[in-house]
Amino acid sequence: MLNYKVAVFSLFVLILSSGCNDQGNLLDKKDGSASKNSEQTDGNESSESEEVKTPTDFISENFTAFDKIFGDLNGDGQEDCVVITKGTESSRVVVDEYFGEMDRNRRGIIVLFKEGHTYKLATKNDNCFSSENEDGGVYFPPELSINIKKGKLYLHYAHGRYGYWQYTFRYQDGDFKLIGYDQVDTQGPVMHYSYSYNFLTGKKLTKENINFYSENPEEEELKETWEDLSNSKLISLSSVKDFDDLSFE
Repeated sequence: MLNYKVAVFSLFVLILSSGCNDQGNLLDKKDGSASKNSEQTDGNESSESEEVKTPTDFISENFTAFDKIFGDLNGDGQEDCVVITKGTESSRVVVDEYFGEMDRNRRGIIVLFKEGHTYKLATKNDNCFSSENEDGGVYFPPELSINIKKGKLYLHYAHGRYGYWQYTFRYQDGDFKLIGYDQVDTQGPVMHYSYSYNFLTGKKLTKENINFYSENPEEEELKETWEDLSNSKLISLSSVKDFDDLSFE
């Protein structure tokens, strides 16, 4: 009889112990699940709190977007952005005797690197370009356009029958550096001179049309001259006060 009571008591202790262990495991699972959910919530909150910036977020006060292009400028495969901005000050709007109301606010440039879903400022210059409504003298003012090709930024001024000039920038040393400048002087369809500056090699190539006064472009005969540049220091885009005043002679 005694052995029977001992066996019953032992079975009762075993059942009670097993029940406590199951309850403890269940609580551990609940605590682990709660901890995991807490981590996931914290991660989502961190992701949602990350500030996402668009190109317009970098435009200074009293400026607006004038032009915008996209392209890869740092070789990471993402579409970076270049914004040409224009001032909005009412005092810069004048009345011309012949053309009426003219907006003479200056223009600037913002270069932005794409990083995932947001943008990061690469360089900025708010006032380096004159207005598109400047006095062009006997001809209309030169037309500014921007282009991205093979990781380089091109600032191109077209001046109709008088030719064009172009600045080539590349990102290095924390800014966009002027590595090349090209100028072509024409009279209608005939080229008179072309100048090509390479600030990386410190060389300048001049091409002169010997048949200067010919009106037939097929009669162009070019004479090439190479020379060393006296100053080939790389200029930063952010440091240019006025592109109209840049000179390389």
